Amino acid sequence: MTIKQKPKLRWGFIILLVVGAVVNYLDRSNLSIANTTIAQEFGLSQTQMGFLLSAFLWPYALANLPAGWLVDKFGPKKMFAWASGLWSVVTIICGFLNTYSMFYAMRVVLGVAESPFFTSGLKATQTWFSKEERGVPVSIINTGSQIANAIAPPLLTILMLTMSWRGMFVIVGVFGLLVMLVWLKVYRNPTPEEVKLIKGENDTETSKANEVQASWGDLLKQKMTWFMILGNFGIMFTIWVYLTWLPSYLEKEQGFTLKQMGWIASIPFFCGIIGVLLGGLISDFAIRRGIQPINVRKIPIVGGAIIAAASVAPIAFIDNTVLSIVLLSVGYFASQLPSGVIWTLAADVAPSNQVGSLGAIQNFGGFLGAAMAPIVTGIILDKTGSFGYVFILGACLLIMGAISYGIFLKKPISHH
Repeated sequence: MTIKQKPKLRWGFIILLVVGAVVNYLDRSNLSIANTTIAQEFGLSQTQMGFLLSAFLWPYALANLPAGWLVDKFGPKKMFAWASGLWSVVTIICGFLNTYSMFYAMRVVLGVAESPFFTSGLKATQTWFSKEERGVPVSIINTGSQIANAIAPPLLTILMLTMSWRGMFVIVGVFGLLVMLVWLKVYRNPTPEEVKLIKGENDTETSKANEVQASWGDLLKQKMTWFMILGNFGIMFTIWVYLTWLPSYLEKEQGFTLKQMGWIASIPFFCGIIGVLLGGLISDFAIRRGIQPINVRKIPIVGGAIIAAASVAPIAFIDNTVLSIVLLSVGYFASQLPSGVIWTLAADVAPSNQVGSLGAIQNFGGFLGAAMAPIVTGIILDKTGSFGYVFILGACLLIMGAISYGIFLKKPISHH
């Protein structure tokens, strides 16, 4: 087998994972798009809607911990297939629900079902790509979520206006089942020859991966792990204010119609796609220049968080629609610079048999922030009637994230 034949197959898996990520995120964002419609139909307050929007996020954050361990144990093929099958069925069921409590319960199950996805993607890239070339594929998989966020508002709004919000849920669910079938058909692990081709003869990673699988209790004893949790918490809070409340903000505070909102809400998310890819490219480029991997990954993470904070804070004080949307777009672009790199960072910091586990623990921290975002936003809206304080809080948390990664993350976690 020549070197030339090697990449085609593995990039095929990356494309399939990107499609998986798109569907994974459409299943999350369908509720944000239908936010105002469902709130009216079910008669919900902003606070209740905030709780419903975060019903997915709490279990997702918690389930990330065992999910990482399960992916390290059973591998990406089985875990991704199970996850995508279950989350698709749950989404279809959501189209037939009539009570708030059932809806809440199904969003909880959705959170658990989606938790193994990104860890499976990380594990697949670790298997099929060497350390030097990993930043870009991991970032590409992460753009799947950004592509979904960008196309979700117009696409889901069109589906909703033509087929009702219920029809929208069913269609997105069916699409996920198709992805599962394709993945089961095509994905496989590399042969020993392919591993040699990909990672070179003296591959320490694979030999290390055969060592005893350490528990994530060991990882939680490390100070660095906690700063990764805290840092990701700060960054993800603001990202999820966008993902859960942006459509509602544009309708209520900026006065757009549902149709207009569908298109305008996608602008920041298109900027996010560029942000994720740029973050991966910057970090891989700097690694090839011989800079220490951890320091390299910090450039887009810390820089992105600071620029994002500087962009969202002023929105609270200006009364100009165009300027608000420009700042929202710059803020989202910058908050996405870290997103693929944060995952790659886990692969740089953790011993290779704990990559899935550390990635999942860090993601758990991020999604605690994400889970707080819609609830806190809903409560602030019911109390103050405006989004001003939400933006100021988001900016403060972004700065906290920048400090956690920038100052306290110094070297890889060593084996004891």
